[in-house]
Amino acid sequence: MFDTLSDRLSAAFKNLRGKGKLTDADIDATAREIRIALLEADVALPVVKDFIAAVKERASGADVRGGLNPAQQVIKIVNEELVTILGGETRELRMAKRPPTVIMLAGLQGAGKTTLAGKLAKWLKETKHQTPMLVAADLQRPNAVTQLQVVGERAGVPVFAPEPGNGVGDPVDVARQAMAEAKSKQYSVVIVDTAGRLGVDEELMKQAADIRDAVTPDEILFVVDAMIGQDAVTTAQAFLDGVGFDGVVLSKLDGDARGGAALSIAQVTGRQVMFASNGEKLDDFDVFHPDRMASRILGMGDVMSLIEQAEKSFDAEEAAKTAAKLQKKGGKDFTLDDFLAQMQSVRKMGPLTKIFGMLPGAAQFKDQLENFDEREIDRIEAVIHSMTPAERNDPNIINGSRRLRIANGSGTEVATVSGLVERFFEARKMMSAMASGKGMPGMPGMPGMPGAGAGGRKAKQQAKKGKPKRGSGNPAKRANQGSSEPAAPAAGQLPAAFGGGTGGDFELPDDLKKMLGGN
Repeated sequence: MFDTLSDRLSAAFKNLRGKGKLTDADIDATAREIRIALLEADVALPVVKDFIAAVKERASGADVRGGLNPAQQVIKIVNEELVTILGGETRELRMAKRPPTVIMLAGLQGAGKTTLAGKLAKWLKETKHQTPMLVAADLQRPNAVTQLQVVGERAGVPVFAPEPGNGVGDPVDVARQAMAEAKSKQYSVVIVDTAGRLGVDEELMKQAADIRDAVTPDEILFVVDAMIGQDAVTTAQAFLDGVGFDGVVLSKLDGDARGGAALSIAQVTGRQVMFASNGEKLDDFDVFHPDRMASRILGMGDVMSLIEQAEKSFDAEEAAKTAAKLQKKGGKDFTLDDFLAQMQSVRKMGPLTKIFGMLPGAAQFKDQLENFDEREIDRIEAVIHSMTPAERNDPNIINGSRRLRIANGSGTEVATVSGLVERFFEARKMMSAMASGKGMPGMPGMPGMPGAGAGGRKAKQQAKKGKPKRGSGNPAKRANQGSSEPAAPAAGQLPAAFGGGTGGDFELPDDLKKMLGGN
């Protein structure tokens, strides 16, 4: 959703790179580019004005003008201001002191309330260890009750639906009955799915207000389609005035709209975005972290979310066993069965394009990520499953005739089997080096990682020889040769491995570039 905005902001910052100091003209030109980028992204005009004013004021400060790297300082300011307009700190759900906690969902028809009810219930059940119950109070939309029952079954959550819907029944009475049901069966959370309309009207507001008064919710969440642009802000303001709400949920964040609603709604309404829904599956649901979203928009990745996803998907005990195999005997105990298990664990984290997109610097590989075929992983699994246990345990025994048999068994070509075996050996070598603390082959030298770059190799070579290399006769050159450690970054600069100095940009490993179809 934010690809276009990210591209425009990156272009604006590119013009600042290489400048020793910022002039008023530089600040004005950058602010103008940022303003155009935000307006094109459909961000509300008052939000844009406040944002640009704050950036210009801070960018004119002495700390930026005197800095050695103005581009990085301006990016830091823009990042902090983006976090502010996205809501500042992450907001948690308020839970009632005495259960049940009542959460009411409100919004227009088609915003995704019913699906979101199931996603929220599943998240509360699995992450917060609650016992939620869904309430079918949308009795107007055709088959809304049936849809909620299906969603509830998929989420493994009970649904209270005493009325068939389709225009039959009183939603306020259903909401009252639901409270009695929740207390008698001791459910800890009640999620009320309410009716919507195609547009804001008096009937919609009255019904929502009546349900609110009947159940006295601890949280009213306004569900908004992130793809409807400026209308999202208008609708949010109407609901805020008519019913009131405590937090916002953005649905359909996986769409290709310009995303301005997400950047505007918290600032305009004063209510924070609490959750984001970004797909059709019940697991496509995340807590909204303003700082992480700002980082993604600026192309700096979202490493924290990546780590959280990995913690959910990977078994700690199995990961420890795998690491032990990679550390011993140069990783030779690591087999294709282990490789397959690791690959399947990665797939549990979600689509690979989404995972790679969370890496810092992934924006420069956007085209390769978009064109990556997820079915390639299915083909790799088919090839490995077509091997015998002995072949998976020791791929060195896979000769020409075996490769032909494996290719026929997996419905692939011999070249595909050969390529997989070669890539496996390369990947094992790379993972073994990392597990042993030797750094990642092919990656630029990173401070604190012995042997990761040229500096580490030179230090090892000198240690083997037992005597230092003779210095140059030129005093300036001799001073530069005095240490084999990477030079510390100057004040105001990031280390080279993170985009500072002359090291410039983050680079993906060659193996990953090949996998994504790069050169």
